[in-house]
Amino acid sequence: MKHFYKKGQDERKPTLLLLHGTGGTENDLLPIAEIIDPTASILGVRGNVSENGMNRYFKRIAEGVFDEEDLLFRTKELSDFLDYAAEQYEFDRNNIVAMGYSNGANIAGSLLFHYKNVLQGAILLHPMVPRRGVDLPLMKNLPVFIGAGKNDPICPAQETEDLAALLSEAGASVQVYWDEQGHQLTRGEIIEAAKWYKRLFK
Repeated sequence: MKHFYKKGQDERKPTLLLLHGTGGTENDLLPIAEIIDPTASILGVRGNVSENGMNRYFKRIAEGVFDEEDLLFRTKELSDFLDYAAEQYEFDRNNIVAMGYSNGANIAGSLLFHYKNVLQGAILLHPMVPRRGVDLPLMKNLPVFIGAGKNDPICPAQETEDLAALLSEAGASVQVYWDEQGHQLTRGEIIEAAKWYKRLFK
């Protein structure tokens, strides 16, 4: 997968996995990662799917309707890539915190839904429920931050509430931050995500 790796100053910190939104690139969330933790290593990964020339991590049938077969294939593809990258760049495979926005948050959520211990934590910015009606792996106290907009037309509030509930039921420790805005990233949610991260991953 097309990507970049930036070695951090403190190798004890988690490697931040950056997952862009639809139409983005592996570099999009770099400025936010540097707010979250300027000393951590960073792995930015570009989605392998093209939708009308826009990069995505998996196919969709329509707005908000995921192609589940492709989602499963691409989730495994990303999980396998993390194994490869950890070996290639010699970082701890068991110490990765994902930060994804929109489509990137959805693939990060899908990793959590389908693979046990795949991440050490996750910052999900405007995510949806990746799949419904599936048994989730045990996520004992896994820290998850969800940033959501009360007026988000793409990701309705119910999606956020359902996702938080499903993750919590699987044992994750979920914090949801609500902003008054829509689907765009806001300064408020980034500041709150940084506070959350610093409390947990000093």
